[in-house]
Amino acid sequence: MDLTDACFAGAARQAELLRAGELTSRDLVAECLRRIDTHDRRLNAFRLVFADRARADAAEADARRARGEDAPLLGVPVAVKEDLAVAGLPTTNGTAGVEATAAADSEIVRRLRAAGAVVVGRTRMPELGLWPYTESSWAGATRNPWSPEHSPGGSSGGSAAAVAAGLVGAAVGTDGAGSVRIPSACTGLFGLKPHRDHVPLDEQVWTGLVAAGPITRHVRDAALLLDVLAPGHDHTAAATRDPRPLRVAVSLRTWGPGIPIGAEVRDAVLDTASLLADLGHDVVRLDPEMRDVSGSAAFAARYLHCAAVTEATLDRPDRLDPRTRRVAALGRALPRQAVRAALEQGAALTGHANRIFADHDLLLTPVLTRPPLRVAEWRRRPTVAALLAAARMTTFLPLWNIAGNPAAAVPAGHTASGLPLAVQLVGPPHGENTVLAAAGHLERARPWTDRRPPAYS
Repeated sequence: MDLTDACFAGAARQAELLRAGELTSRDLVAECLRRIDTHDRRLNAFRLVFADRARADAAEADARRARGEDAPLLGVPVAVKEDLAVAGLPTTNGTAGVEATAAADSEIVRRLRAAGAVVVGRTRMPELGLWPYTESSWAGATRNPWSPEHSPGGSSGGSAAAVAAGLVGAAVGTDGAGSVRIPSACTGLFGLKPHRDHVPLDEQVWTGLVAAGPITRHVRDAALLLDVLAPGHDHTAAATRDPRPLRVAVSLRTWGPGIPIGAEVRDAVLDTASLLADLGHDVVRLDPEMRDVSGSAAFAARYLHCAAVTEATLDRPDRLDPRTRRVAALGRALPRQAVRAALEQGAALTGHANRIFADHDLLLTPVLTRPPLRVAEWRRRPTVAALLAAARMTTFLPLWNIAGNPAAAVPAGHTASGLPLAVQLVGPPHGENTVLAAAGHLERARPWTDRRPPAYS
């Protein structure tokens, strides 16, 4: 296997190649760094590249292997989102407003390093993680490897762009309203938001809405990362064997009235439903009511409140883009009782949403209501209009941050113009393995990684 193929092989295959002695970590990491140097000026996926440390860590990984040692990710290059703490660096959260440095690695970064991973850099996100695209006035736009005129989504846009372009074998993102699933869908990758607290965060983020999860080329790559970040659950075994026949509910009902769904998006969901049926699963159309108005209003209140709270933690909030400051100002203007009521609704909404899993193992929906955004498509929209447009585009996602359920973006072909399409699989509480099993079954029946972004392959 040549080095370009190795870069696109994904974390699990890279680990196998390294373990078999067919590849050294020094060569693989050097090629990843070369590709970053070649492509990232245009792609803009990385906030910071740890080139010297990555080379040193790769050499140490090879030395460990020569001594007969092994670890799940020994020598595998990965990237982490810039809201995850790295010792000695500010946890920038997509902004230029953080000056204080982290005293230690976050638990996620610590577990990756302990498993032998080579962390080659930290990836870009929009300011405070507020948007389903990755752009700011001072950092510019992160580009989609499938089309430089389009966004890779957000807020884990840099992580997805880096994996899709073959710059790293896998990446970790965070998801407070779809921020792992959106960029995975936009770039043709598998992205899993695990159940709340399945992967440990150092503190509760965004009133418990945020979960951290893998963004990868293959389902088994994501399972391997989860086995490192949340050991003891046999994720890899679940991802690599065909599941028993599953009861799958299919829904195209948006979380709010009058939200259109693009024809290619709808077709991708229905085609996936047909494939699941062909694979022996029991698939039914079911569009459950999810307390659309009260639930989405409660989420909006929490979202705006979290923007205000996060802005208040910055050392230099004056460095934020005006639109980010306007969102935070909307959050500050919310009455305390409105925020309290929104938080109190969480348990009842969770129970209501999860009633579907009394009779079904999975819920299949779109990820987004449309294909990826163009870069700067919403730049001239007023802030509230942009927030409403984002809510319509991501309507199928934030409910599962409130409820906490595992949910994944699964590649489902491309548009007529060549942009990736995806579907969402939602599992019952703590049902990561059910989601992984179904996604792995789909991948084996309809492989998606043979096709690469042409400019990077």
